[in-house]
Parts: sequence; structure tokens; C-alpha cells
Amino acid sequence: MRITKLQIKNFRLLKDVSLSLEDSTTVIVGRNNSGKTSLTEIFRRLLSGMKPFFSLHDFNVTAIERIKEALRLHVANADLSEVRNKMPAIEISITIDYDPAMIELGILGEFVVDLNPECHEVLVLVKYEIAEGNIGDFFEGFADAGEEALARFMKELKDRILRYFHIRVISQDPNDEQNIKVIDYGKFRQLVGTGFINAQRGLDDVTHTEKDVLGKVLAKLFKTANTDTAPEDMKEKSEALKAVVDEIQAKVDTDFNQRLDALLPALRIFGYPGLSDPNLSTETTIDIGNILDSHTRIRYGQGNGLYLPETYNGLGSRNLIYILFQLFEFFRDWQANPTPNGLYLIFIEEPEAHLHPQMQQVFIKQINQIAQEFARTMNDGIPWHVQFVITTHSTHIANEAKFDAIRYFLTTRSEQKEIRVKDLGAEFMDPGLAQDKQFLHKYLTLTKCDLYFADKAILVEGPTERILMPVFIQKTDAVDDDSPVLASQYISVIEVGGAYVHHFRRFLDFLELRTLVITDLDAVVRTAGDRITYPECRTALGTHTSNAGIKNWFDPTIEGHMPLADCRNKTAEEKVSGSRRIAYQIPETGSTCCGRSFEDAFMLANQEKFGLTGESDDELEGNAFAMRPKNNEKTNFAILHGVDDTEWNVPVYLAEGLKWLSLNAVPPAAPVVAEVVNVQEEETAA
Repeated sequence: MRITKLQIKNFRLLKDVSLSLEDSTTVIVGRNNSGKTSLTEIFRRLLSGMKPFFSLHDFNVTAIERIKEALRLHVANADLSEVRNKMPAIEISITIDYDPAMIELGILGEFVVDLNPECHEVLVLVKYEIAEGNIGDFFEGFADAGEEALARFMKELKDRILRYFHIRVISQDPNDEQNIKVIDYGKFRQLVGTGFINAQRGLDDVTHTEKDVLGKVLAKLFKTANTDTAPEDMKEKSEALKAVVDEIQAKVDTDFNQRLDALLPALRIFGYPGLSDPNLSTETTIDIGNILDSHTRIRYGQGNGLYLPETYNGLGSRNLIYILFQLFEFFRDWQANPTPNGLYLIFIEEPEAHLHPQMQQVFIKQINQIAQEFARTMNDGIPWHVQFVITTHSTHIANEAKFDAIRYFLTTRSEQKEIRVKDLGAEFMDPGLAQDKQFLHKYLTLTKCDLYFADKAILVEGPTERILMPVFIQKTDAVDDDSPVLASQYISVIEVGGAYVHHFRRFLDFLELRTLVITDLDAVVRTAGDRITYPECRTALGTHTSNAGIKNWFDPTIEGHMPLADCRNKTAEEKVSGSRRIAYQIPETGSTCCGRSFEDAFMLANQEKFGLTGESDDELEGNAFAMRPKNNEKTNFAILHGVDDTEWNVPVYLAEGLKWLSLNAVPPAAPVVAEVVNVQEEETAA
């Protein structure tokens, strides 16, 4: 059995979101403050403590407004059922799929309420809502809903929620929402087991004191091994430890305590009448759990009998070891449970902390094998049905994961932020997108680009534009106008080559990422001979563009090359498609000459710097075309003008595109331009 779907309502930014879970590992990605942690937190609140706990601040902002509306209905003497219907609830819906051929459903059987033999789903609703009969008490003391009363009500709301709200667990027929069964909360805890590996794991380097995070895990493992329901191998190891401690305890009870008693003073020295000496003595008890928790250290063997403290190892290695220890603890806890959970969710937040990129890639590949290995070697092959939910900001983990495993958390740009969850696998389910899906997964794995986490993106043709992009942004921002500043936004710059831009269109639309695509006009001239050829030429002489990205942008149904005039006649508005815009060479202001590629367009925008002359625009264009650097010189050209010589003008087609990109600014996490290097082969015209 497994959890296939979650739906969460009214919890923090998760006003109403739904996401599916993979059989093994689901990877949650998204920008900062996009609600990823809230997904983990709602399960932590429901299942990690003895009693579920939610506060006023856990409700979505719109839910608070509904409580105010319920107050207004109450003071207007509305029917209690109407008031109750207005009251919000924090709710999580869990859809569970099971094999109908299973002979014994275990605790899940308590949740099956349908009578349809073809149905193999269970729907569990967990609600934090106002308890039955508490509506009147909840609003007691408020006879009006004026500003003063409303302000007083808001001050008391925190305590009233804690007092009158409670958890209710319902099993609902997937085919009939009226067919429900109220389930004891304890049975829900038996059904779903959880483990949490937090982002902050206490592994930071310390200088003067040791933080033995790993050693403390041993105490928990011993506690689990010391239960009646623990597997025999665990019990044997636990008993062996206790035998050693009992032997020490016997020595403590005699020799140690006799010597300790000698340290006690006699009360008679106080000389107070009636205060007789009660013959004080000592008793020292060795608590093995306390020894493991407070006095056990993990040491790393260094050879020659030398063992170094836990904190002397690298943070990356300690992080991996800690995660492994925690997973082992969760496995042993599940194994020792007298009624093992039918379902087990493990949430791992930011596993990439301190890990080398290659370690991150190995981690996401091996996480499921670890669980399988535990079951194979320590549970007689009986499977541990665990599902992992991993939240990450790592491009290495996100891009290494399969498309089907990615869930993208997107924050709306409205004043009251809400979260939408998007399923990347579902987006590319159409067989017609198989080629795009295959290309993108290979590309993302190869380049580790960070589109999942960026505010905006720039796709460039080649290395020249990529190297110079930070300077382009700096110069464009320096123009004194009302446009937002791009340098303060998180911009992902990736190199894709003109022939591959079309593969990104569906992906960029899925991410809803404002994107500027920068490419080259790539003018060619149709030449008739023994066969039709399209050799490259300067723009004024061109008949077509050989750029497949431009053709696919405007009309992918065109056979062969797109007419050049059609490209050059496009207005700025026609170059925009949804949240994407394409930019390619256009004439500089007051001129008719136009570059074919970035390099000659750059020269035309900086004629004096390059000593570019000509008696006409046509001659200027020809000279720039002839002077442009060759393919093997382009990188040196970019470094020269990006580092040593930065006094130049940005070509107008780039300035226009970057100004467009700066609009609808998203609040930045940090002023940074992220770059991803991709070595593309130069395109050649047919």
C-alpha cells in the first residue's frame, strides 16, 4: 500500500494545494518561501508529538477572515449551522492505494468504508476544526462586531482556538462523500508512521566544545532495542550491553559506594538538640540510557591507534552518516512496533547541506536502495514500505531526479501569497512531448541549471553572451528610468544554442518563469544551383534565417528556413509569448544596418571603439560583418570586453529585451546572477 495523493487546506501558505506522491521518492523544489517546509510541518504537527497542535498563526490568512465573518453572522443571530459552515478548518486529505488481493489489511481495514469490490482506495480526512457544540462558547462575550469588539476578539482568538478546536479523523468513501466513518486519532497514528530529518541538524563546526550529534542517536537505538517487540537480534545486543552494565553496577554497589560514604559528613557535628544522625549512605545507579545519551562519543579511526572526535570529520561526511543513522533509527523503530505502520513517510529537508555535488547526486540515487538493504539484511526480506519526501534547493539533486518525481511549489504574485503545486511528470505525460522531456532531462542533468529556483531566466545563444551578461545587466540597470533593477533579482543565465530553444518552451511555461531568449538572426541567402543552398551572409543580403529557434518561436509549421523579412518585421509586442520574449538583432537607433550575430551587432553599437567606418549604412554593416571575430576567438572577445575594457554600449536589441525582463519584478533572495556553463557546438548553415 502507498499514499498516492495529499490535499492540504488552510495551513499557512497552503490555502488549497494538491500533490501526488511517488511510490518511492518525491522531490519538492521551488524558490525560497514557497511553502516547501509547510508540507513537512503539517505532518510533524499531526504525528510527531503525543497530541497534535496548531496555533492561530498556522491558519491561512484567508481563513482568519472567515472567522471574522462567522463572528458577524453570530452577532446577527444567524443559524448555528450557517455559522459553523463559515468557520475554517486546517485539513489534510490522504489518498491511500492498496492491493485488493491482500489477505490481511491490518490497521488499514479500520479505514475501509466502501462496499465496492473494484475500489482499492482509502480516503482519510484529518481536520483541525471547532468541536461540536462549541460555536456559542467560541463567540461568548461578543454581542457586536464593531471595530472595538473585533479588535478585542482578535486578541483573544489565539486562546479561543486552542480551547475550542480539536482534531477529527474521518474515513470517507472515495465514491460517496456522504458515506463516512469517524476514526479514533490513535488508529490514524498507527496507520501512518513518520520520520523527520530536519534542515538544521546541529552539525556545525565547533572549536571549544564537542557537539556529539551522532552519538545521541545510539541512545534512541538502544531504547528501541530494549522493547518487548524488538527483533531478536536487537534484543540480543541490548541484553549484552545490559549484562556489562550489571557487572559494573555490582562493583559500584560495594567498593565504590563504601568509599563514597566516607565523604558524607556526620550530622551530629551541628550539635542541634533532637537532630539524631540518620546514618546517611549513598546509592549510585548506572543508567545505560543516560550513558549513551550524554557520555557516548562517535570516534573516527585514523590508524596507529588514534581516534579523532566526531567534530574532527568533515561536515559533509558527518551529514551523510547522520542521515544514515536516522534512517536506521526509523527502520528499527518501525520494526520494533508491535503493530507496524502500514504506511511510513520520511521527510528529509535539504539533504545537500555540506555535501559535495557528486555526493548529492549519489544520495538521490541511493536513498531507496538503503531502505531496501535494511529490509533485506535485517528483516528477512520483508519490505519496509517507506516513501521519501525530499525538499531541496540543490540543482544537483533536483536535476538528477526523474521528471516524474518533481513537484514544483510556485508562489503566486498576488498580494496575499498562495502556493500552487505543479507536477512535472504530469506536465510532460503527452507522448508528443517525449522528445522535449528526454532532451530536458539530459540537459538538466548535464548542466545542473537552476531554473527551478530562479526568479527569472535568460537563455542565450553562446558563450559570448553568457560571459558578458552580468555587464549587460549592470549597464542596463544604470539607465535612469523607472524600470526595476535586474541585478537585485535572482536571474538564471543558461546557454542553450539557437537550435534547442524550442525544447524549453513547455518547461518554462510550466515554471511560469519570466524568460528572455537571446538568439542570433543568422541571415542566409537562398542560392540556386545544382541544389538549393543557404550560405551565411550579412543581414542586408539575406533572404532567410537559418535559426531554428526563431522559426519554432513564430511558426514551427514552416518547412525549411523562415523568410528573413518576416523576422525583421516583427514588433516588440509580437516577440512576446506569455511570460517569454525573444530578442535578436535589430538596427541601432537612427540606423538601418543590422548585425547577423552578437559580435557584429556589438561592433555596430560601438563603431568608434572598433574603428568601424563606411560611407553608408550598407557599407558599415558589411565592414562589421567582415571584422567580426571567428568562432575560436569569441571567448577571448567576451573576456576582453567583460573584464578589461568595459566602456561600451549595449546593443539595442539586448537593452530592449533586458528592460522587458526587469518588469514584474519578484522580490529577490539575494542580488546574484547565476550562471551555468554549457558547451554547444557552433551551428552551421546548410
